[in-house]
Amino acid sequence: MEKSIFKKLILQNDLETLLQNKEIILVESREDIFDLAMGRSDKSIFEVAYETPGKGNVVEATVVRCKNGISINYTEPYMRRRDPDSMVIADDKPTDKPRFIDRFGYDFKELRVQTFQWLQDQDELILLPFWAGGKEYGYEALLVAPSNAGFFVGALADIQGFIPKSKIPSNFKPRAVIYLAPPFRHTHFNGKQVVVHNRAETTHELFCYNLYPGPSAKKGVYSVLLDIGEEEGWTTLHASAVKITTPYENTFIIMHEGASGGGKSEMTEQFHREPDGRLLIGTNLKTKEKFYLDIKEACELQPVTDDMALAIPSLQNGRKLAIKDAENGWFLRIDHINEYGTAPDIEKLTIYPPEPLIFLNIDGKPEATCLIWEHTMDAPGKPCPNPRTILPRRFIQGIVNEPVEVDIRSFGVRTPPSTKENPNYGIIGLFHILPPALAWLWRLVAPRGHANPSVNSTEAMSSEGVGSYWPFATGRMVDQANILLKQIIETPATKYILIPNQHIGVYKVGFMGQWIAREYLSRRGNFNFKKEPLVPSRSPILGYALESLKLDGQSIPKDILQVDLQKENGPEGYDAGAAILTSFFKKELQKFLVPDLDPLGRQIIETCLRDGSLQEYVDLIK
Repeated sequence: MEKSIFKKLILQNDLETLLQNKEIILVESREDIFDLAMGRSDKSIFEVAYETPGKGNVVEATVVRCKNGISINYTEPYMRRRDPDSMVIADDKPTDKPRFIDRFGYDFKELRVQTFQWLQDQDELILLPFWAGGKEYGYEALLVAPSNAGFFVGALADIQGFIPKSKIPSNFKPRAVIYLAPPFRHTHFNGKQVVVHNRAETTHELFCYNLYPGPSAKKGVYSVLLDIGEEEGWTTLHASAVKITTPYENTFIIMHEGASGGGKSEMTEQFHREPDGRLLIGTNLKTKEKFYLDIKEACELQPVTDDMALAIPSLQNGRKLAIKDAENGWFLRIDHINEYGTAPDIEKLTIYPPEPLIFLNIDGKPEATCLIWEHTMDAPGKPCPNPRTILPRRFIQGIVNEPVEVDIRSFGVRTPPSTKENPNYGIIGLFHILPPALAWLWRLVAPRGHANPSVNSTEAMSSEGVGSYWPFATGRMVDQANILLKQIIETPATKYILIPNQHIGVYKVGFMGQWIAREYLSRRGNFNFKKEPLVPSRSPILGYALESLKLDGQSIPKDILQVDLQKENGPEGYDAGAAILTSFFKKELQKFLVPDLDPLGRQIIETCLRDGSLQEYVDLIK
């Protein structure tokens, strides 16, 4: 490493020792990173492979040079999605997550030494300094990676941003360090994705033993921010947000939270229209009847965040929640774009990007244009459910860079079809109004829901928990629950709604619920739920349902607002689905009843456990 650069870095002793005697690559530009991703050659295909004891030369991924970027495909379909069980904790600090020693039967210190030795044995290492959470409000961080993992470095650089070699500030002291060592997946973890978090005294270490950026470059950095926030009493929300300007020039901010697949990216997208321009609101799965709306002029959308919203105390200056994007680029899932014309804005941006893009799980051909609707096949006739592209924020038209105050916090949940013959929890209407106490409960439970495309999971319904960001948190559930409750209490002017996607009872709806809610609420302006035509839902945990909804002079059928009015469900089918949902809530909420829970939080949970009324929830937080 150049001595002038080395003097700028304040590193822990073992990392400093490792780097002092190594050939180190520091990049100046994205062009440098893309060159590394292709093995610093002019070839159109580069294999990322490692000599692995007992397995020989293992090809982990191929990188293809396309006209509009690089296309990365993993050899194993398993590596094309984040494994929800990838996180383990190596340190002795308080945690509710699995500890390394309990899962693997030995002290992580042994593997840490072996990892450093493997890195020492590499001919060259890439060193990438960046800001976790962004330069303005974030924290110094560093990636240490083998030289042939340029595409992984590029993914992190585009998602988190990076500091060019010439602009590394003096006294750069990483609060977090990511160590990338892919072969250990095979030699130590039976081929599984594992990311080990070691919360040392001054540095949060992430040991990433796989090449999929989801659990490390993406969610691993999220873990760092959650860890810091837990220490300081704030959090980074798992949310997209959009600034909406109506045809009447009113502005409105909606933030959409939820588990993976809950519709965060879709909240910042325009309607997906039919060829004739109409909106297909829903299709009755039994009768095949389709319901359409014709909205001539949609609202203007300016994205604020896609997945991670910083909500640090220095941003808060009023009665509404204030947020700012914690990322430099968006890890955009594009499984819903399966043919040309589905999402013209995204398609155009990815076909003709200002600079080359990174694509994952897309069938890119050498020197051809990578098309985002051509998904890689996991098996013949079975496309990968998790195709991705990374969009740097600066490429997105109308992006909002400054902090914003949130008018509406919505929560999304993937719901299955539900009928009286086959009842399920897909009984949520187009959108529901939640009092703050219920909004908190939904964030504690955070159902992952139906047919989730983002993670490997076999459960029909599971909880992503605590704000839906719990899979990425390293500490205790109760601490995050208390932080969220305090945040809700301190921001009384921000209101809450619940939106299903995929199904509303017997109707197939996709993400139309949140697009309709977005257009309707923004046109309403200063939405006062107490003055709206609302009715208590048959199930108290669903808050209030809409009595009616009219958009551009067209009414939404009442049975899409209230599922118990569907003839295919009725009260009987609805109540059976509500029982499934309520039972799930009760099971998941039990884990929060620990001594350190905020007393008000205990009251709210106990209200649910004894089947309290909607009015009781309303009265708990005024």
